[in-house]
Amino acid sequence: MKIAEVDSAQFRQLLGRFTTGVVVVTVRAPDGHPMGMTANSLASVSLVPPLISIAIDKSARIHPVVIEAETFALSILSAGQEALSRRFADPHDDRFDGIGYQLSPRQNVLLDGALAHIECERQAQFDAGDHTILLGRVIAGEAHGGRPLTYFRGGYAALA
Repeated sequence: MKIAEVDSAQFRQLLGRFTTGVVVVTVRAPDGHPMGMTANSLASVSLVPPLISIAIDKSARIHPVVIEAETFALSILSAGQEALSRRFADPHDDRFDGIGYQLSPRQNVLLDGALAHIECERQAQFDAGDHTILLGRVIAGEAHGGRPLTYFRGGYAALA
């Protein structure tokens, strides 16, 4: 007996009730130019060793680069960075044009103004439907003050 699945509209409605933070995943392409995309699928996996997971859409231009890269970074966006989140979610030829960022000592791309930066070494990857789940071992990071950019019920939201 086959168990019925929910359709994509109901799935979005159900998971839309789960408030998430917003991150930009960044990586350097083989030629050195930065690439990035908005995501909200970040999860803590393990404390020892420190591991995170992030889901990358297989149709995203960054997908083939990030799944082959040795390291990648996450910039956890602050409440005032909604425009940045939208920029990295929408198609742009050069998402980094006019965007402030730094290269870490490990040469990872870290966006200016983020609440935190997390640098990861790619540990493993898993096929997950239309996404690939990357497992990253956290090798460096830095936290800053402020309020997070959050996503709830299909839109950006603020903490009271």
